[in-house]
Amino acid sequence: MATFKEFRNNVKPNWCPGCGDFTVQASIQRAAANVGLEPEQLAVISGIGCSGRISGYINAYGLHGIHGRALPIAQGVKLANRELTVIASGGDGDGFAIGMGHTVHAIRRNLDLTYIVMDNQIYGLTKGQTSPRSAEGFKTKSTPEGSIETTLSPLEIALSAGATFVAQSFSSDLKQLTSLIEQAIQHKGFSIINVFSPCVTFNKVNTYDWFKENIVNLEQFTDYDPSNRIAAMTKIMETSGMLTGLIYQDTTRKSYEDMAVGFRAEALAKQDLTLPEAEFDKLLAEFR
Repeated sequence: MATFKEFRNNVKPNWCPGCGDFTVQASIQRAAANVGLEPEQLAVISGIGCSGRISGYINAYGLHGIHGRALPIAQGVKLANRELTVIASGGDGDGFAIGMGHTVHAIRRNLDLTYIVMDNQIYGLTKGQTSPRSAEGFKTKSTPEGSIETTLSPLEIALSAGATFVAQSFSSDLKQLTSLIEQAIQHKGFSIINVFSPCVTFNKVNTYDWFKENIVNLEQFTDYDPSNRIAAMTKIMETSGMLTGLIYQDTTRKSYEDMAVGFRAEALAKQDLTLPEAEFDKLLAEFR
């Protein structure tokens, strides 16, 4: 069985020292090893932004996609080879701005894959502009007088769209984040994990210390039931989305693959797709 070290490669990350994405990478590698995966059983698909580089830093199948399109690619990979464990990853701009439409529809489809969002509440790769996750009044190069837009709440949106696994963590909490990724991988359906991943270069407001002062860990509530969707939405609103842990999980709903009529258990990548000549001629005749 592979160890987390076998999910490392020789590519050195070029994130800024102190970036929260380092911990996300380590958590993915540890979680993959802990659930018994081998590198060839994992595919990591990423979008654009600082976080998009993560697919090249893990020893597994990987694809660095285009802006906002990590989830369409990841869904295609999963449908082509349902035997692979697929993790899509990106930042808050990638997933909640240009890619928001894909995020909502991926959630409602409930394919069996995991989506990890590295949420630094700013556009880091383009040198510090306001993102959909930036707070009202947030001053950046694109909003020098302070943002006048309402902050987007990904957790509320995920629940509203019918998510079957919703979690949130903090990149400073390696143990919790690793555990949540393990649970997400093992969940049969679409899993979304939003990770507070501070940008130490451009975001001087939402710092490590700021998160530590404002985060509410669900583990302190011994009576919290993550299977209660109403309670999950209530807790998100009570804490202004600043909670961490497993927020909601529905184990009763079947995944997209298990509901699709005629979708074989055998991976498409392993099926014989040769079309008999007689069948080909029949199809061709329809266009004559």
